[in-house]
Amino acid sequence: MTLRILIVDDHEVVRLGLSTLLDRHPGFMVAGEAATARDAVQKALLLRPDVVVMDIRLPGGSGIDACRKIVEQAPEIKVIMLTSYAEDEMLFDAISAGACGYVLKQIGSNDLIHAVEAVGGGEALLDPALTQRVFARVREAARKEQEEAFTDLTDQEMRVLACVAEGKTNREIARVMFLGEGTVRNYVSSVLRKLDLTNRAEAAAYAVEHNLKEFL
Repeated sequence: MTLRILIVDDHEVVRLGLSTLLDRHPGFMVAGEAATARDAVQKALLLRPDVVVMDIRLPGGSGIDACRKIVEQAPEIKVIMLTSYAEDEMLFDAISAGACGYVLKQIGSNDLIHAVEAVGGGEALLDPALTQRVFARVREAARKEQEEAFTDLTDQEMRVLACVAEGKTNREIARVMFLGEGTVRNYVSSVLRKLDLTNRAEAAAYAVEHNLKEFL
């Protein structure tokens, strides 16, 4: 199977270099070139290449915007974003826009060929230099999400919720926390209301799912 490729870059010399490199590979055929974001979208939808290799910075709109429009209208087209700089925000914007690959322009010719082959074959690919950034960002996003899961609760309500997650009754919680049973009942009701839950079992599951113990 021959992969048909569209090359998008506003520098003619870069387009020529990429075209020469990719076109001489026996499994590739350069179907066309574009120099702007608008041209990229138009030619992608007209030529229907298997893979678009696109610079992230383009005149008349960014490569990320072009990627989003291409993927929305032709999801079978795979897009690899090329960039000179490893910028975290652009990386995540590109992934959100539907890019299947994100590689640095400093990549070697053999690595670029591998990237096109991988993406054309249905794989997602990141430059190894960026992979750790992705994992770090995902971990940070997960941590933030967990923190936000309990932002409406007071410290006392979080301690009560932890006890509920351990399966303790109101009486047992009252004894452990030196509170009246009625006070504990009020805390439990408040926790359920704030978290939009209906019963203790849901509250216990919520606490475990969002790793409540890490915040106590």
